[in-house]
Amino acid sequence: MMLDQDTGLSLTIAQIVQRLKGSSLHSQLERQARISLHKPEIKLESLKEDIKEFLKTSGWEKKLQNAVYSELNVFPSPCHPAAPPEHMKEPLVYMRKAQGSWEKRILKSLNSMCTELSIPLARKRPIGGQKELLNKWNEMGTDEPDLSLFRPVYAPKDFLEVLMNLRNPNYENGDQPSFRNHLGLIQVPLKVKDIPELRDYFSELGLNTGQLGIDDSTQVPPELFENEHVRVGQTVLTEQDSAAAQQYVRQGCPTALRAELWALILNISNQPEDILYYEQLKSNVIQHDLLVDSLIYKDVKLTASNDDYYFVFEDYLYQVLLCFSRDTSVLVHFSYNSATPPKSYIRGKLGVEEYAVFYPPNGVIPFHGFSMYVAPLCFLYHEPSKLYQIFREMYVRFFFRLHSISSHPSGIVSLCLLFEALLQTHLPQLFYHLREIGAQPLRISFKWMVRAFSGYLATDQLLLLWDRILGYNSLEILAVLAASVFAFRAVNLMEVTSLAAAEAVLADLSTLKVMPLLQIFLFATVT
Repeated sequence: MMLDQDTGLSLTIAQIVQRLKGSSLHSQLERQARISLHKPEIKLESLKEDIKEFLKTSGWEKKLQNAVYSELNVFPSPCHPAAPPEHMKEPLVYMRKAQGSWEKRILKSLNSMCTELSIPLARKRPIGGQKELLNKWNEMGTDEPDLSLFRPVYAPKDFLEVLMNLRNPNYENGDQPSFRNHLGLIQVPLKVKDIPELRDYFSELGLNTGQLGIDDSTQVPPELFENEHVRVGQTVLTEQDSAAAQQYVRQGCPTALRAELWALILNISNQPEDILYYEQLKSNVIQHDLLVDSLIYKDVKLTASNDDYYFVFEDYLYQVLLCFSRDTSVLVHFSYNSATPPKSYIRGKLGVEEYAVFYPPNGVIPFHGFSMYVAPLCFLYHEPSKLYQIFREMYVRFFFRLHSISSHPSGIVSLCLLFEALLQTHLPQLFYHLREIGAQPLRISFKWMVRAFSGYLATDQLLLLWDRILGYNSLEILAVLAASVFAFRAVNLMEVTSLAAAEAVLADLSTLKVMPLLQIFLFATVT
């Protein structure tokens, strides 16, 4: 049910006002307005206008604008008032059902691990254990607990199997007219962009636009563009305008400005109350031991600790991920996420709702590779509470979509479909060849997309890619890059005769330059 424009706008405004009312910004604005009453330039006869003017000149209006812009970026447009709340989570019933049964599988895996290892989901740490953890908080990486019996709850390849079995029950087999020709692994009819639409959407990546991450642009000498781009970036930071920052990073971030620009786009300012909140999460970690802590340890040891770029950040990763698992503010994102946070019941009270708690407290069960969402951010932020806030915001805006089943254009199902459609349309020979030898391209690229390429690209290239995710507020560029990689290695891939050989050709992406690949694929492909 579509809303007319005026109703939609007034509903959006009402929603944003409602959400901001409980925020610290709201109380700060009230406090500033009260303080302004004592200023001589505030006159009783023009009180409202004078206070507005004061908030504008003192920078508070800009802070409010950024908060509103952030809300618009994160929360979906309001549904029709008559639509049920689950419609906002995911409009398609079969997607919701598939997500529900996938969650049951995850919980079964978690519970069976609990039973096998005779470990409770949560327990209070003894005082001695609390002191020990507090003392080594900054060097948890030196700890070597025996995790041999723990296993990741699931890995990306398990998730891909689930997505391959998705079907829209409204279609009989083979009764999908526009979709009959899709020969990929994903068999659901969702609308994805074609190359002309992608060119239009990613127009700032065009061949005639200056880009950071391209060394030999023919139109503008790179050093000229870079100097001017840095100057503009500094102006954007001075202005403290989130919308301008988001537009700016579409052409890439200068390294020295990236941390501040991303924080501005994500509306993260690391106020004293944010630091205090992070400290509270830390004390929750110190006091209670959760089963997911061992999963986090195991994941960091299996992934980031073995990575040439990220092993130095091991301690940061433990701190951020352990605090994240305790953060109940993350639960808010389930209002627009197709997933539902798992519940646990106090022993002996199974099924009695008043004895139910979300487990883990943030509602997110980590999977194999989860820590790689945090690792690249450690290059930009060295203050734990700020690093934490940036990661949490990146997660509730973007990363959750990479491991939940939904019809959203940035959801993993749409990304898989977009990737396969691009290959099948623009590299048909390669697509059919790989399909014939049992090396369906998605089997190789899926893990890249689920991790947003973290751990696969060199870090400087990954950050240039994530600039564009933030700039376009979309993950679609991941599917475009995955297709671009296949296009780049097409000659070698045409010669392989097995999945293992195809994987070997694409095993090392660390020498790839992201922006030239994207530009060539999007703007130099004949359509």
